[in-house]
Amino acid sequence: MIQEEYQLVLASNSPRRKELLKGLQIPFTVRTIPGIDESYPADLSAQDIPLFLAKKKAEAYRPTLSDKELLITADTIVWNEGKVLGKPYSEDEATEMLQSLSGHTHQVITGVGLTTTLKQVCFSVTTEVTFATLTEAEIHYYIEEFMPYDKAGAYGIQEWIGYIGVESIHGSFYNVMGLPVQRLYRELLAF
Repeated sequence: MIQEEYQLVLASNSPRRKELLKGLQIPFTVRTIPGIDESYPADLSAQDIPLFLAKKKAEAYRPTLSDKELLITADTIVWNEGKVLGKPYSEDEATEMLQSLSGHTHQVITGVGLTTTLKQVCFSVTTEVTFATLTEAEIHYYIEEFMPYDKAGAYGIQEWIGYIGVESIHGSFYNVMGLPVQRLYRELLAF
């Protein structure tokens, strides 16, 4: 199995990524380096942005890796109407994001990097999510009660807004949470 060859290291502060990786029943440790630059070239396609960022994060961690460690890095973006929706910095920005998602279909794209001292494999997974039309009251309630400032696109599909707002999903539910665990498992086995 995977854990016999490598010790897995998750490079993330995300409680959702930790929870999802735990679900695979593979032992891992968490390592974080604060302040990694998450900027990217403006000319990247939607598919390339999270891959670029997953690789960039891996490069920051690579000097800390031992020969027996396999690092998992990830970055998730919400792509809506030709724009990246990152993490909102204010209530107004969260409101604008949710209003733009309301009644529309958007893509959630996660780039994942698997990195050792000698090898790197990267992949991305895209999920399409369609939201019902949300009322101003629903948007306000969600922001006030769930404080979605640590989530790309200002929402967590596993929270109240997902229950009442998501009409359909095409692709991995767990990808929308932040880590495409089924694909990650397959890639780890192949690594």
